[in-house]
Amino acid sequence: MKRFLILLTALAALSGPALAQNAGEIARVQNGGSCPGCNLFQADLAYLDLPNVNLSGARLRQADLSLATMNGSNFSGADLSVANLFGGRFTGANFVNANLRDANLVGAHFGSANLSGADLAGAVLSGAELAEAHGLSQRQLDAACGDPSTELPRGLRIPACRPVR
Repeated sequence: MKRFLILLTALAALSGPALAQNAGEIARVQNGGSCPGCNLFQADLAYLDLPNVNLSGARLRQADLSLATMNGSNFSGADLSVANLFGGRFTGANFVNANLRDANLVGAHFGSANLSGADLAGAVLSGAELAEAHGLSQRQLDAACGDPSTELPRGLRIPACRPVR
């Protein structure tokens, strides 16, 4: 039993830092560099102009991308769960198979963005501009919520968000 506890403690110590954010990787992206597969947990990318950065497979959980301009950027397979994309511009961005669960996409612009296979469960899309987005399905939108100002591709609809009490 003692050996098992020592092994368990050692594994916990080794796995802990792997989940922590990486300040060097965050700085690289803040300066406009690509960082596929990087750990950008809770990164502050708000208000930045970061066109065409490659963040495919990156961990951006709880990151702040509010009012950022990231046109043409690659978020394919990235974890953007619980991230704040409020008012961001993502024209032509690639969100194929990205995790956007519980993300705030309020007022964000996704002109010509590819959202094929993106997980939008619990995402708030109120006021988002998605009319020109590609790859959106009714099934994805049924798992999210929006409001009458949410712009969607023709033939798609989104459930209304419930008021916060």
